[in-house]
Amino acid sequence: MPTPSSSPTLRHLDQLMAQLLDGVILLDPTGVILSANTAALRMHGLETFEDLGGTAEGYAERFTLRSSEGRRLKRRDYPLFRLLAGESFPDETVEVMPAGEDEVRWVHQVRDVTMDVDGGEPDYLALVLCDVSARFDAEARFRAMFQANPAPALVVRLSDLRVMRANPGFLALTGFEEGELRGKALFGLDLLAGLEDAKAVKESIEDGRVVPQAEAELLVADGSRRLVLFAGQPIDVTQEDALLLTFADLQPRREAEQALAASERHLLAVFEMAPVAMVVTQASDRSTIRVNAAFRALTGYDSTEPTGPVEDDGQGLWETRDAYRAADRLVAEHGTLRHYEARLRSSAGEWIDCLVSGETIDVDGMACVLWVYQNVTERRRDEIELAKAIDEVMQDTSWLSRSILDKLATLRRPQTQPPAEDLSPREREVLGLICDDLSDTAIAERLGLSRNTVRNHVARIYAKLGVSRRSGAVIWGRERGMGSHGA
Repeated sequence: MPTPSSSPTLRHLDQLMAQLLDGVILLDPTGVILSANTAALRMHGLETFEDLGGTAEGYAERFTLRSSEGRRLKRRDYPLFRLLAGESFPDETVEVMPAGEDEVRWVHQVRDVTMDVDGGEPDYLALVLCDVSARFDAEARFRAMFQANPAPALVVRLSDLRVMRANPGFLALTGFEEGELRGKALFGLDLLAGLEDAKAVKESIEDGRVVPQAEAELLVADGSRRLVLFAGQPIDVTQEDALLLTFADLQPRREAEQALAASERHLLAVFEMAPVAMVVTQASDRSTIRVNAAFRALTGYDSTEPTGPVEDDGQGLWETRDAYRAADRLVAEHGTLRHYEARLRSSAGEWIDCLVSGETIDVDGMACVLWVYQNVTERRRDEIELAKAIDEVMQDTSWLSRSILDKLATLRRPQTQPPAEDLSPREREVLGLICDDLSDTAIAERLGLSRNTVRNHVARIYAKLGVSRRSGAVIWGRERGMGSHGA
């Protein structure tokens, strides 16, 4: 390594400097650069000692320096000039680039060293350089990523657990200004509350360990709190050891859950107050979840008692197992059932004529069925009594006109079923084939339809005709001349 002096002291210094990994630039008190080791030249992109400029002024003409914050330094603020002025800077970071360029080439961490031979004024001044360009680049990339990341985040210094920086996502979430957070103690701010294991979380943060995901109540600027999911991760891309805390906003989920709970409470109130008997059962096993007041009044059963078919022990709601299974199958296959005729038995043993409807619903994320029982016992009794009265009147019809007889006949056999024209052409076609005793598979092959499509047609036919089984549809259709049997 060339030097302008060959004194024994300088030769010894040169030999020592050559072995160092850190860069060293040696000056005399007048500002002349006496020596520089290979590491120092490499940190300036140089091959020869002379390219450093020979003096502090020559160095300043060849290189432009900026502070770690990116502020361009005046010559008097260059480390070489501060060293000559007698200032001490045990640890300072500067950005270095060739004069005339604006892109940082190197980042140096510098410190001063003074040496004297006889114990008087300093004989030599040394600037010790450490190349931290890689770390500086990593920090710059981290800062850019941290600022651009939409996820709310904080960087906390581990030495004193104070907030170093907060990204825009965190400021937007909480409404704080960065000045209200920077330099403040994390626990002094009381940012996190409602932790399930607050002691363990605090210990992990204080020890600089990974903080597993946990829910917490995060303080916001107006003094309220938001539900968040947060986690912590130690990082080494800042000048000091730090912990990165990231947050996910769970407040919208909480508000949705609260709204859903309120809605379900309202629906439960409507369910309980409804004047029509209703039952909710699980779709999987038809076990009863809930019954309303109208159902309890109608049947005498509560939610803990059977609502299925009458069993051998005489307990149960439906009169026949076949009727119950048919209704259950229709709901399972089509998701809905309308005005299914059934006879129920109350807990007191009284028979109740009902029109039953069913619908698949979701309760607290569980598939269920809502059953509705419309009591038509009185109406059926009135129809029977009316039919008896008409029979008695019609035993002697000599004094009645034909028009009156026709009206009485209509009353005796009311047209409770829908007229044939309510069926679509395709439904009439399917019903005709049902009347010819064809199965769903055979009908699908005959009409070139899928089996599921035929089943959907059959379900709609049942609903329109008010029947619950195939035999009822066959009787209805043949009475109206459908199928080869009725032709």
